[in-house]
Amino acid sequence: MNLLKDLSSEALASRLLSWEHPPLRWEPLPGSGMRVYVPAKVDYFRSPAGTPAADNAPFLWLDVTGDFVAQAHVRPTWGTQYDAAALMVRHDARQWAKLCYERTDFGATAAVSVVTREYSDDANGVDLTVPDLWLQLLRAGDVFGMYYALDGQSWRMVRLFRLPLPPTVRVGLVAQCPVGPGTTVDFLSFTVQSRAVKNLRAGV
Repeated sequence: MNLLKDLSSEALASRLLSWEHPPLRWEPLPGSGMRVYVPAKVDYFRSPAGTPAADNAPFLWLDVTGDFVAQAHVRPTWGTQYDAAALMVRHDARQWAKLCYERTDFGATAAVSVVTREYSDDANGVDLTVPDLWLQLLRAGDVFGMYYALDGQSWRMVRLFRLPLPPTVRVGLVAQCPVGPGTTVDFLSFTVQSRAVKNLRAGV
């Protein structure tokens, strides 16, 4: 089920979706999806260099228990460096992971992964030139996988890692603008299925 189909505030509540750090505003897109208006200087990142942590970007989430496969179709607007749309799994401020479609510090756009265990790492994936991208984040016990696809079907692995988290976590969508004056992000679809995959490297 696409959780962003035929959206309204009431629909979000009925689908058990909640905002942490709400955006400036959001609006439904025709048929399916939402446009999120992102404030300035918002992000999730705990720098390994020890600079002040950011934990304040709009995050639309729901509780998920056990193994899951979450997918999002995203279309960011890249006004400044690090602007991104992301999928995130989160236990608390010190234990979380996100997969972003992001404008990197090399001027390209790429699938970027961040895994936080007290401090965040940060890994740029392959450069991509498409305006929109499918992201997938899955859980199999304490193992998580991150993937992207151009068509929502042919997944390419970005990262496979272990992150011991409680059985129930928050899973959802992040719209970030770490250094700029604000941006917009379109989330075209968002699904979460309680299921396992057969092949962790392939994401299927």
